[in-house]
Amino acid sequence: MSLHENAVLVLKEYGDQEELRGLYLDHLAAHPDGMWKPCQAGHVTASALVIDPARGRVLLTLHRKLRMWLQMGGHCEPGDTTVEAAALREATEESGIAGLTLLPGGPVRLDRHPIPAPCHWHLDVQYAALVPEGAVEAISDESLDLRWFAYDEVAGVADGSVVQLLERTLARLGA
Repeated sequence: MSLHENAVLVLKEYGDQEELRGLYLDHLAAHPDGMWKPCQAGHVTASALVIDPARGRVLLTLHRKLRMWLQMGGHCEPGDTTVEAAALREATEESGIAGLTLLPGGPVRLDRHPIPAPCHWHLDVQYAALVPEGAVEAISDESLDLRWFAYDEVAGVADGSVVQLLERTLARLGA
């Protein structure tokens, strides 16, 4: 199964955000290259909110280009076999934490946001990644900073999409 086919399957199984989910599926149907950065109409990206429920905190990255506190994530790569694998790879690379595991149940949320030309949209498939006990983070070249924030601090530093991702993650955790 190709990454494109996997994304279609994941989105068909995702049971929320029907209008946005439909937009993602329409995009992939119209664009065989819709998983990849060169697709100027937009492309699917994968991200994960790194969360430590035992300590009530999330790890955010200060994105080097956007200068915003965000969850870990980015573009799919040719070696990614699934959207889940892309999200986990991005979270591991950007957090420096080995042994992350994705929260069961598939994507937590979808988020479509504009980006500068020549491409126009990121169609982000968002997951949550749980940290193993004793995890130690390490900043990557893609970040200006990497920092843990208590749940109640996130709204003060991040945009609404990150806040919504945290809210949906906490709901899935039953917190």
